[in-house]
Amino acid sequence: MTAFSRRVADLTGVPEDRLGRLAGGDLSQVLLVVRDDGRESVAKGGPAVATEAAMLRALAAAGLPTPAVEAEHGGVLLIERIVHDGLFSARSWADIGAGLKRLHSSLADQFGWPVDYALGTVQLDNRRSADWPAFWGEQRLAATAALLDRPLRDRVAGLVRRLRDLLPDRPPASLLHGDLWSGNILVAGGRLAALIDPACYHGDAEVDLAMLTLFDSPPDTFWSAYGALEPGWRERRPVYQLFPALVHLRLFGAGYAPMVDRLLDAVGV
Repeated sequence: MTAFSRRVADLTGVPEDRLGRLAGGDLSQVLLVVRDDGRESVAKGGPAVATEAAMLRALAAAGLPTPAVEAEHGGVLLIERIVHDGLFSARSWADIGAGLKRLHSSLADQFGWPVDYALGTVQLDNRRSADWPAFWGEQRLAATAALLDRPLRDRVAGLVRRLRDLLPDRPPASLLHGDLWSGNILVAGGRLAALIDPACYHGDAEVDLAMLTLFDSPPDTFWSAYGALEPGWRERRPVYQLFPALVHLRLFGAGYAPMVDRLLDAVGV
């Protein structure tokens, strides 16, 4: 077994040979914990489990279903296991749309988050800011592109210089999930069962919607439940989709370069 499984066994009292592996966990270690009485938990490892626990609590406080945080200690986050069926029906998409609208209605007075975070090896600079184009340009796009080859860095820099013409200065600072794709959305029985694996901060609500539509195609029921968007959202969408595309290029390699190139073309740089 591993040092992580030993820590989980020590924390839960469940022997290592009874800890199961769960699908997923691209960016962290994930184990299933089944106790003698049948209760099930998920154990996640990582350097910032307390921050993830705080983010899960923030989502719950905003009225979203999330796994309950059971413990956080020694690099182990122990959370409730949520039963889900993975069936994204029109009804479940409507429930997701209504849930996201509720999440995005939780507002702050600035953009960012109290502490920095990371998606794998990609560091997220969450310093508070009242200037949305500067936050998005410097703390998301430029920072993520900084370790890429120069042609891409130069194209991203060109976009950053234009952001004041493309993005609003002060959109509502909505609470964001921050890593929103269908793999982090659990559904069961036609309802939203839970949002998991957050990378929360406050920003333009369109950020979550842009990432969701980068990897998924929500049906009309989702958009009807979410409600009307601000004019120009389609033009802003590739600007927001570029960030998760850059993250995927950094984490998972050159297979995501065509996506990045397409989005940069879409915004004219």
